[in-house]
Amino acid sequence: MKKPIISFGGLDLLASAVLLLNAEGRISYANPAAENLLESSSKALVNHKLTDLFLNNEDLEEVFQQALQHQFADKRQDLTLERVGREPLQVHTVVTALDDPDAPVLIELRENVQQLKLDREERLIDQSQANKELIRNLAHEIKNPLGGIRGAAQLLELELPERHLKELREYTQVIIKEADRLQTLVDRLLAPHRSPHIVGDVNIHEVCERVRSLIVSEFPNGLKIKRDYDLSVPEFRGDKEQLIQAVLNIAHNAAQVLSSRTKAGDAEITIRTRIARQVTLAKVRYRLALDLHIIDNGPGIPPDIQDRIFYPLVSGRDGGSGLGLTLAQTFVQQHMGVIECDSRPGYTDFRILIPLP
Repeated sequence: MKKPIISFGGLDLLASAVLLLNAEGRISYANPAAENLLESSSKALVNHKLTDLFLNNEDLEEVFQQALQHQFADKRQDLTLERVGREPLQVHTVVTALDDPDAPVLIELRENVQQLKLDREERLIDQSQANKELIRNLAHEIKNPLGGIRGAAQLLELELPERHLKELREYTQVIIKEADRLQTLVDRLLAPHRSPHIVGDVNIHEVCERVRSLIVSEFPNGLKIKRDYDLSVPEFRGDKEQLIQAVLNIAHNAAQVLSSRTKAGDAEITIRTRIARQVTLAKVRYRLALDLHIIDNGPGIPPDIQDRIFYPLVSGRDGGSGLGLTLAQTFVQQHMGVIECDSRPGYTDFRILIPLP
């Protein structure tokens, strides 16, 4: 009689997903980590063929058959497993051939964090390029009729009858002021594409100190800014003013969302610098990179916009223009770097990575 495979205490505790397959390739056991990874309960997984869970199952089927025939003791490979209606799984697989006739094959699946990070960065860069083109085209399309509207309002104001000038001038001034406001917005949208990239030696701690002094002068009470610097971070070539603006945009956003904590006196922003080693940015491997964090203890970014915070005109704050983070990402990308974000209630960390020489 075959012994039933129900639970394995040791495997249940593993953080990586573990599946035991019978000779037909059907799942006879799935640990809790596998349930989480595959987003399905153990009851639903057991007795289903593993290959039926994925659209592209050729590689899995091939390696299962090889394990079944004991062509290897264990085999490792990276796979992208596509699923219906869900994100593909980027996983590192370890397939082991066992001597147990009830469960001759064990498959371990670990999410390939590095590949996920590369894919996320690539998406971010592609989105940023698309945003730049959209912004540039949209801004130019808005700019021309805007000038005509303002000019027409000025001419109309000159033609107003004297007896009604005071009350009617109020309306023309609204048109002119709103046209000017939109012009300012358009200029801000175009600013990163117009400004020359002035390259020089940059000391990142001078950048951080400049930002810190600006934030402290605007928010003198109730906000503490902690410095956690690694003074071994070397100077690098870059545009100091652009980097000041990028860091300032992030830190200023943090200070504004901390308003309730500032009133309570426990608002805190931490500026941390480190050196990251062996970093891949935009598919290029760098030996060293600046690892700069701006961390706050605010309410966190609303979950519904976390994936879109670097899009233009997306803001999680009332009255926000939604341009600060877009400009910050643009400036950092001009230094071959990237900005990442990790946010939850009570903790938001914006991480800037820039290659170092």
